[in-house]
Amino acid sequence: MGDKKVFSTRIDEKLIKELKHLAIDVDRSLGSLLEEAIKDLLEKYRRRAPGK
Repeated sequence: MGDKKVFSTRIDEKLIKELKHLAIDVDRSLGSLLEEAIKDLLEKYRRRAPGK
């Protein structure tokens, strides 16, 4: 996909806690889970876009 960049944002504390637990459960990094979620979200909205 390309070079990795640092991306900083604020996320609800409860969501971060749940994400950390999920990362441990599935033996993946927080970053990889966030990338997967962002890709899924982008795909969801691409399918909704008019003319696509």
